[in-house]
Amino acid sequence: MWVFQVLVVFGIATVGKASYEKIGYFWHITDFHYDPRFSVRGDTKKGCWQSEYEGVSRAAWRPAGRFGDFSCDAPWELIESAAKSMMSRHSDNVEFVLWTGDALSHAFSHPAKRIQERKQVQLLQNLTDLLGKTFSSQFVFPALGHDDPMPRKELGRMWSRWLPTDSMNTFETGGYYMIERKTLKLQIIVLNTNLMRRDDSDDDAGRQWDWLNKVLHKCQLHKETVYIVGHMPPGSDERQRGSLAFAYTDYHNRRYIQLVRKYSDIIVGQFFGHLHSDSFRIIYNEGRAVSWAMLAPSVTPRRTTDGPNNPGIRLYKFDKDTGQVFDYTQYYLDLSSANKKGEAEWAVEYNFSSYYGITNITPLSLHNLAEKLTQYIPSDNPTFTRYYRANSVRIHNESQIHLCDLSCAHNHYCAITRIDYREHEDCLKTAASALASSAVTKINTNHIFVFLTNILRCIL
Repeated sequence: MWVFQVLVVFGIATVGKASYEKIGYFWHITDFHYDPRFSVRGDTKKGCWQSEYEGVSRAAWRPAGRFGDFSCDAPWELIESAAKSMMSRHSDNVEFVLWTGDALSHAFSHPAKRIQERKQVQLLQNLTDLLGKTFSSQFVFPALGHDDPMPRKELGRMWSRWLPTDSMNTFETGGYYMIERKTLKLQIIVLNTNLMRRDDSDDDAGRQWDWLNKVLHKCQLHKETVYIVGHMPPGSDERQRGSLAFAYTDYHNRRYIQLVRKYSDIIVGQFFGHLHSDSFRIIYNEGRAVSWAMLAPSVTPRRTTDGPNNPGIRLYKFDKDTGQVFDYTQYYLDLSSANKKGEAEWAVEYNFSSYYGITNITPLSLHNLAEKLTQYIPSDNPTFTRYYRANSVRIHNESQIHLCDLSCAHNHYCAITRIDYREHEDCLKTAASALASSAVTKINTNHIFVFLTNILRCIL
């Protein structure tokens, strides 16, 4: 008691209280890929749709689970369970929600399986209403995904409960907007990353770049900080090779990197989805790490060419005024267990700071984390083992680390640290060259890895 009185006299208790009051939380949810045609009687080999298999012998198909299947997009019960889980956690301290696109099933983009745009908008309305009930006292900031319907005026009216007039104007024009927080330093910019796939002469894409540069310049003049939010991230998919690894065109990817470097002093966070995986990215300027981006895993568990994942949702801890990110907690659903029990028990997968032994999230701390991924061969590297398990939201357990060899590990490392496409390709070639040389000379594997790590560090 005496110690507390002394602290109050010197104003320390007041400072502590003020610091505590600045701490808030926000959710990042992405890639629901809701499929209303999902049925537990549907064939998992054909999207879990029952209608295609009426009259077919039960022996000809494997039924899906109540909360979904790794071969199919998300049923309503899975999405509803995620919403209930978010509502039960930190509901009083949640400031806002980032919803980064691809709300509807992949199947709707297939010509033979597409449903009318009007029906897609109706389904998106159902998801919007669910989030509105889940976060009745918070704002949800949506970003357009590449699998979302495109009638922006209808979507603008749907999301007008969350978007102010100024934001609505640019959203209905180009699918992007800014949330100006008048009393706080942090501003939120939501991009339409679908425009990043367009030709470099595209007028809509050009207008987004002009607008983005203008608002960032304004924030810099006013000494405000910024979050950049979007569906597709810049750079390459850490699980893919070749053209499938790239979401942006080379032109738009380079422009994005240049812009982040230019305004890295005010960009305090970048948040994306799309890849369905748990990873991060670092942007460098003249060899120095200057900015970072977090990639959150999807709610849909659907297996793609690069493998499935358990459903995931993420809760960030941050400074409500400046936007400085302190930490995050990754929640997940063990889908196999949930289907077996008939109950969705969302649990903590990991806490970022304790999982990786990092006290703060900064460009430098994430650079140091990335460097640890290449210190030893994957099976002997506890940091990479943790990262690789998180990357698939616990689909890969520790006994499966052998599934990712040296080439696989370097694909992850190069994707994290080389956002520019040419630099990424050079990074992979350097790794491949070192591995090929080692095979000829039969150098010990650990020596190869040390040699390769030294080469990569020289590039930086």
